[in-house]
Amino acid sequence: MSREARKAAAAESAVTGVMTHRQIMMVLFGLMSGMFLSSLDQSIVGSAMRTIADDLKGLDVQAWVTTAYMITSTITTPIYGKLGDLFGRRRLFIFAIGVFVLASVGASFSTSMYELAAWRAVQGIGAGGLFTLALTVMADIVPPRDRARYMGMFMAVFGTSSVIGPLVGGLFAGADQILWITGWRWVFLINLPIGIVALFMVVNFLHIPHHKVKGRIDWWGAVTIIIAVVPLLVVAENGRDWGWGSASSLTCYVIGALGTVAFILIERSMGTDALLPLRLFKSNAFSFSTIIGVIVGVGMFGGMMTIPLILQIVYGATATESGLLMLPMVLGMMTASILSGRLTSKTGRYKWFMISGTAFMTASYFYLANLTYEWQIWQVSIGMVILGAGLGQLMQTLSLVAQNSVEARDIGVATSSATFFRQMGGTAGVAVFISILFSTLKDKAPEMGKAIAAAIQKNPALMAKPENQVFKPGSNLGDMISTDSSFLKHVSPELGNPIKQAFAESAVTVFGTAAIVVGIAFVLTWFVKEVALRTKSGVEEAAEARAAQAANMH
Repeated sequence: MSREARKAAAAESAVTGVMTHRQIMMVLFGLMSGMFLSSLDQSIVGSAMRTIADDLKGLDVQAWVTTAYMITSTITTPIYGKLGDLFGRRRLFIFAIGVFVLASVGASFSTSMYELAAWRAVQGIGAGGLFTLALTVMADIVPPRDRARYMGMFMAVFGTSSVIGPLVGGLFAGADQILWITGWRWVFLINLPIGIVALFMVVNFLHIPHHKVKGRIDWWGAVTIIIAVVPLLVVAENGRDWGWGSASSLTCYVIGALGTVAFILIERSMGTDALLPLRLFKSNAFSFSTIIGVIVGVGMFGGMMTIPLILQIVYGATATESGLLMLPMVLGMMTASILSGRLTSKTGRYKWFMISGTAFMTASYFYLANLTYEWQIWQVSIGMVILGAGLGQLMQTLSLVAQNSVEARDIGVATSSATFFRQMGGTAGVAVFISILFSTLKDKAPEMGKAIAAAIQKNPALMAKPENQVFKPGSNLGDMISTDSSFLKHVSPELGNPIKQAFAESAVTVFGTAAIVVGIAFVLTWFVKEVALRTKSGVEEAAEARAAQAANMH
């Protein structure tokens, strides 16, 4: 295609919103770069956090660095969805990338953990728009019938970043200096070149028409959703330390409940201008996909968080190595997402992938519920492949169902709502399942102690070895392993194996519970009403709606 032809095609797409495959791919590259920024950041920071906290002398407040990011990225997700519908996705996506990149630079030069937490909060404001706006823009330019094919690429980006993150984070954290800058600071600086590429692609290739929509901004909805969500996210992050029934936790529950009631009342009064229009839930497909998304979020994130811990505690892998060992799950996810996406585009049918996706996830958790500390890595990998295959079929399908079940004017709020509820489910899942894991482990402390005492009685020479001196009389084994499990790499197998066995048994409890949770989602998928996938993009549908409205006025 000549240069003049490319200009003509770009001008036509700016007016009609109809884009060529090449134009779509260029836009998707920019969108995926933005999504890669967001998903990479979550995994890369986690693997380097211990080094960062030690360097900034703030190990006791490291949780707030994670919490600050999680709070702002979650509460801004539905806000971006609504504002995108009102003012256009392109400028908001550019804003989100810009905020994220600038905050990354600020975070990289932080001199205290509190300063870092503040920059991470600003980062979260940008991150909240990167994922949901990317999926919404794709809905604008690609018809639902073809969308599943492209969504496979987004899942591939998500999976790749989840593996690369711990590797890169471990590399940067382990380096004293890179180009005269402390190694861990590159965890944030790496976002700068990726963000610039994403900005360049979006500014130059994302040209979709936007017609200003009349409507009020739901300020009170934004305020009450913050009041509802923030306390719940805070207690999810800190409840295990505070105690789920402590005064602090109970205060958070009450404030969150009051905020939720106020939010629902305000959304009812705002009608079509609501941040989350309640009329969306009149659709069977939207309601069920949202409920299933929450349940899957609980089971998915809760169970997935346990696998890296098993790899590190039972098998002695480092954070970087555990990232590599998660590759089977990523490969299962990428393969399933690409195949299911192509089949959905070819047949127009998607319900079976919701059913089979939850079935695969349930089967994987039931399989992993048979785990023992004597399992080989390849046996764990089988469970990861099955889990990845389930996620690959399910995650893109849930987003597709939510978008396809609403009118073009609501695509933004539908996408952001689906993402928001899945994130809330995931946050709750991590809090509940990690709590189950370590509380079960603490309950097994007497059992571990007896096994270790028996091993020492059988071979007293074990305590003469320096590496075994961690087993002091009166030590709480449950607290030891939940605080720092690195000693398991060095102690004698006779003393370490009982702890590994107890951890594996605790993980079995988590996987069994996750299987039941996802099993509920599996049952619900049978009740989803399958709506035929539309063959026109969001922009085309919006243009037709405006033309029909203009014709009626005349």
